[in-house]
Amino acid sequence: MYKKYLHIILLIGVHLCCFSQNSQLLDSISTERINSLKQQLFLAKEDSSRIRLMTQIGFVYEVINADSSIKYTGAGPALARQLGYFLAEAALMTNLGSVLRQQGKLAESLDLLFNALKIAQTKNKTQEIAKIYRRLSDVYFDLENFPKALEYLKQALIIDEENQNKRSAAIDHMSLGTVYEKMNNLDAASFHTEKAFQQKEHIEDFIQYAYQAFGNIQLKKQNFENAESLFREGLLISEKNSDIKTASEICADISALFIKVNQRDSAIYYASKGFEYGQKVSSKQGVIRSASMLAEMYDSTQPIMALNYFKIASSAKDSLFGINNIQIIQNLIIREDAKQKELEDAKTAYQNELKLYGLLAGLAALLIIALILYRNNIHKQKVNMQLEQQKEALQNTLSDLKSTQSQLIQSEKMASLGELTAGIAHEIQNPLNFVNNFSEVSNELLSELSEEVEKGNYDEVKLIAKDVQQNLEKINHHGKRADAIVKGMLQHSRTSTGQKEPTDINALCDEYLRLAYHGLKARDNSFEASFRFEPDETLPKVNVVPQDIGRVLLNIFNNAFQAVSERKKVEGENFNPEVKVSTKQVFPPAGLPSEEKGMNEVRRGACISISDNGPGIPSSILDKIFQPFFTTKPTGQGTGLGLSLSYDIVKAHGGDLKVVTLPAEAAAQAGNEGEGSAFIIQLPTD
Repeated sequence: MYKKYLHIILLIGVHLCCFSQNSQLLDSISTERINSLKQQLFLAKEDSSRIRLMTQIGFVYEVINADSSIKYTGAGPALARQLGYFLAEAALMTNLGSVLRQQGKLAESLDLLFNALKIAQTKNKTQEIAKIYRRLSDVYFDLENFPKALEYLKQALIIDEENQNKRSAAIDHMSLGTVYEKMNNLDAASFHTEKAFQQKEHIEDFIQYAYQAFGNIQLKKQNFENAESLFREGLLISEKNSDIKTASEICADISALFIKVNQRDSAIYYASKGFEYGQKVSSKQGVIRSASMLAEMYDSTQPIMALNYFKIASSAKDSLFGINNIQIIQNLIIREDAKQKELEDAKTAYQNELKLYGLLAGLAALLIIALILYRNNIHKQKVNMQLEQQKEALQNTLSDLKSTQSQLIQSEKMASLGELTAGIAHEIQNPLNFVNNFSEVSNELLSELSEEVEKGNYDEVKLIAKDVQQNLEKINHHGKRADAIVKGMLQHSRTSTGQKEPTDINALCDEYLRLAYHGLKARDNSFEASFRFEPDETLPKVNVVPQDIGRVLLNIFNNAFQAVSERKKVEGENFNPEVKVSTKQVFPPAGLPSEEKGMNEVRRGACISISDNGPGIPSSILDKIFQPFFTTKPTGQGTGLGLSLSYDIVKAHGGDLKVVTLPAEAAAQAGNEGEGSAFIIQLPTD
């Protein structure tokens, strides 16, 4: 019998020796930090720095020496209140309330926390409010009022998630897991504890609580090995973080685990260790639980020791849950509930007042809006009436403009037709002159032939007959030449069907160049100019409407001849007017995607260049040259539609029409002397 007791006493002695070593290590780490903070407090000059340092010292002492924590934390609120640092006062009161709760002074803790909450709510500091809610939840947890503890924790969680405070939210989940575990709602407890573990990196200094909660969940599920592993990990972290209060609670949990698995010696060891930890930090909750467990375990073997622990637990319970304390706590809770109800009533009344003012403001706004809408409607009707009148006037003007435009276009067409007709007439005149001349000569030869026949001079008759035959051949040749000219001109001047057909661009340029020249020559005998045509013989046929492209060419040729003629009149005999026309086939650069090419490089095409050595086009009007009705000619000599229509025709063929004024050097390179202009027509061949 005595050997058994001796074995237990020796086992406890060994464990307590180990505990003493751990405790010394924790004391060494915490003491080093506290001494550093005390040194800073001694040197601090500003009151705000002193308040901050006292708060930190009190926080460190909270888990290793509650009395020292109260000493430093308790000195802070009065100083903060004196200096007007109300938020610092609330924070200090919150920390002090937490330490007093640890000592079992729940009434004083509640009083401080309720006052701190009032200050924080007045200043609308949500983070401090959430922190106070967590501390109030701890007090209600000790009072085993778990629904109230849940209520405060849920409010804290809402605030922390709105502020995206991940650390505080993780602590809220961890505390919710603990409360749900005590309420035996293991599913909810597991959910919130796992949430805390998912944010482990934010709560490394508090993660021991999560291990404790998860261990108790596993314990209630009879998963003893998992529970023991979690408890031991939580205890190790608590000791590492100098959190002796939590270490006391976890030791009691481990002892309860060993009681369930009938390992009494281990249960006694951890209950003793929890008891020593609880006494060290003045944690009455830890002392009560560990002492009660030891009293129960020693009851059948060591009644005296059991009685001693029972007395300790009873004394702690009386100081914690005595009638006076419970009455004070109930009065505080009633008073706080009354305050909260007053606040809720005031808030409701304020909200109702705001709603009333909002309703009145809304009605006033609606009235103003109605007046504005009525005024706008009247104004809109007036504006609409004016717009209708303006629209009608614009439509009349547009109708007149279209009529005038049609007349101008018709006039332009007739002018082009006149120029074309003059060119055709002049072009046909040459072969007709030959026909007339050879006819007269042949008529005279026939008269001579008759005379020689009468004379009987047959050798001479044969010679004359041969001359007549040659003349008839020449008449036939020039007649066919005139016929070909007429047919060609009729082909190009017939009404356009709008159908594209493969066209020889070189032939088209040659014909209209000569027609333009002869047309101007027919209208003005003093007109003098030379022209050159340099075709690219490799140019393939281009799919165009020949009548339309002919109009474009005729218009540009006429402009070029008129430009050089005007300069000739100004400069006299020293100036040699010349128009040069050339064609060539252009190719896109090899390897360049079509969407990256310039407008003139998209496809294979035919390029027609018409340059002159006239006075050129001023740069100020280059961007206006293709605008409808824009002309530099004197009034009555041009409609301003020629180049505009030409531009539209070329664009309709998928091509491009550009104009540049050539400087002297460029004009010389183009074969012209002096300045001039160049029109470039590009037409796609594929």
